[in-house]
Amino acid sequence: MSRITRHARRLATMLCAGLIGFAVMAPSTAAETESALARGGRLYDKFFAENNTAKPDTDHASYPVKDGKYGKDASWRCKECHGWDYMGKDGAYSSGGHKTGIKGISGAAGKDPAAIVAILKDATHGYTDKHLPGNDFNDLALFVSKGQIDMSKYIDTAAKKAKGDAAKGEAYYNTLCAGCHGIDGRKIKGAPALGSLADNVPEMLHKVLNGQPAESMPALRALDVQISVDIVSYLPQLPKQ
Repeated sequence: MSRITRHARRLATMLCAGLIGFAVMAPSTAAETESALARGGRLYDKFFAENNTAKPDTDHASYPVKDGKYGKDASWRCKECHGWDYMGKDGAYSSGGHKTGIKGISGAAGKDPAAIVAILKDATHGYTDKHLPGNDFNDLALFVSKGQIDMSKYIDTAAKKAKGDAAKGEAYYNTLCAGCHGIDGRKIKGAPALGSLADNVPEMLHKVLNGQPAESMPALRALDVQISVDIVSYLPQLPKQ
């Protein structure tokens, strides 16, 4: 065997090993990104429950509805001003008890996460390491940058319904969700029946994708989004009480 042939075989072997290594590592890296996005979504929902920090006991300085129903700790939740649909004043929170007149986060989709961290720490938002310790700032910023979905693609806003297949959703629900929530959605003691929450479609979709803060609820973010949409389409068929 010539020196050139041996060299070619050695090079081919190294290249093959490298590709195999990449194939093994890539899913793990992707999975870690998805878990960080999901955790960021839970921090967006209720950070002080997710990271077990002290619950704020005063209104957020930028919360415009003083002494309102959703003041105090609720006013510190990102979703309270920016909405479950991430559209703020231009979405579901354009009217009603959650109306604040504050814009959503959809315009920050694709923005450099480091720039988003700086916004979270600015005078308007006022979050500190006491609110978001460890890697929390990065996870939340990653969610804002790369974790949002365009809910208008998956929700009929006028009809307040998800654009999914409820029959498929039933099968997904029964195999993925019923173990904890029960076939009828009433298994978790002290929690409202899932059927009673089904009309808030953006909230349900956000939670199915990212999980419930501080709970063992699995996040389905790594699966096709349509699976979550189908589940949310099925939820209105569950008992409301």
